[in-house]
Amino acid sequence: MNQAKRKTQDQIAFEGQNKSAVIADLMREAVEREQRRKQHCSAVDRILANRINAPRISEAEFRAAREEGRP
Repeated sequence: MNQAKRKTQDQIAFEGQNKSAVIADLMREAVEREQRRKQHCSAVDRILANRINAPRISEAEFRAAREEGRP
């Protein structure tokens, strides 16, 4: 097939759609994805900060607590 006539995947995927609207949708998705990433990082930071103050237990105590509620 002639190189000049070949359509790119994005041309095929978004054919017939308004380019500005497609770009606006992609930007909205990117903003949402970045917000979720920041929320995730913040949650991980909070969990790690809470672990600093968590009581220390031995592996044996941990196993006993795990097994305690099992039938």
